[in-house]
Amino acid sequence: MIRTLQQQRATKEDIIAFIKKAKTKKLSPKSDVCKNFDNTKLKPVLPDDAPIAIVLFAGGGGIEAGMVEAGIRPVIAVEFDPSKPDLSRAIAKTHHHNFSEYGCRIIQLTVQEVAQSGFLDFPRRPDYLHASPVCANFSQAHTAKAGKGGETTDDLTAAIAVAEAIRQLQPRVFTLENVPRYQNSQSFNIILDVLEQEGYSVTYSVVNMADFGLPQARRRLVLVASKGFHVALPMGATPCGWYEAIAHLIPTMTDSQLLPKQQQALEKFLAGNAPTPVLIERVGGRTQSKYKPGHLPCNTILRSHFTDHKGCNRSRFADIWLPDGTVKSLSIEGAAILQGFPGWYEFPNETATAGSIIGYSVPPSFATQLFASVQSILQGQCRRNSRCKQIDHYRPH
Repeated sequence: MIRTLQQQRATKEDIIAFIKKAKTKKLSPKSDVCKNFDNTKLKPVLPDDAPIAIVLFAGGGGIEAGMVEAGIRPVIAVEFDPSKPDLSRAIAKTHHHNFSEYGCRIIQLTVQEVAQSGFLDFPRRPDYLHASPVCANFSQAHTAKAGKGGETTDDLTAAIAVAEAIRQLQPRVFTLENVPRYQNSQSFNIILDVLEQEGYSVTYSVVNMADFGLPQARRRLVLVASKGFHVALPMGATPCGWYEAIAHLIPTMTDSQLLPKQQQALEKFLAGNAPTPVLIERVGGRTQSKYKPGHLPCNTILRSHFTDHKGCNRSRFADIWLPDGTVKSLSIEGAAILQGFPGWYEFPNETATAGSIIGYSVPPSFATQLFASVQSILQGQCRRNSRCKQIDHYRPH
């Protein structure tokens, strides 16, 4: 282009002005989007013989979104929280909206109730069984707020129900995700014991999902168990800062204004750093910095960021400060990307429900890496055995 300007006998000032304009031109959305997870709005199409999965404590389907991206068909999801029945029903409705086309049946009962029924109409020997038991009594946020954390009868009966699911359904692969403190619980030991009794090879570790390309610092306990072969946790992916992941959305976000505490946090950051995009929380910040510069993953996203103590919507939950002084309110769409959701997942309009789905979910981008890694091992196992072991024929209702 500069050669063209020269051929057109443009002045030196015109050429300098063109170069300056080119340097300040915003990148196209595609080049700004972090490449570690899927941002397309096209849902994957799965073959009829895709591996099948059952999910316990499903929430809005973060783990299912990751499964679908890895070529796995969720066929049953159990989701009901009696302590928050209205929210749980709204979350289940969103799950049905996103996964019913894959033949996934959402069961609005507790996992304990489903276990008492003997897992009626559940396929035996599914390829995958996943559980993310309720983590409130083990989370750092809960224990910091309440002053103490204690394992309850509900926690123990949930673990017993998961153990019974493993025993009765005999999945080829069992996976579990929870907060780090869950590994110190009696509930976790109940699940470990049944896996050992049933002859599963078990691997578990606390991982920071930022090490797997999630633009968010999120430490979680992840367990993978398999029978007849060994499955390891996947390798990490290229790190991604929060700004790189959502820069393409920022111009579309609502204008905002920093709260006094946010302004103080920003001034503290700028006192020792050059101006750069900063994500500043409007709530939280008890145990970690309320702000994160753009090149770093954001802080852990929690349901409490989106709702108050009564479960009502927070109109704003985090703000983005840009070096030109612009302040934008982080949108649900932006928060969903920071949680690793693919672009095709459709959230409800209500902030409390959408935020709860985001805060509760296993990051789909991590789940995709986990299950793609397991799938590659399973396929290699099938090739070595010349044929795959067939599960009972199961047709989703």
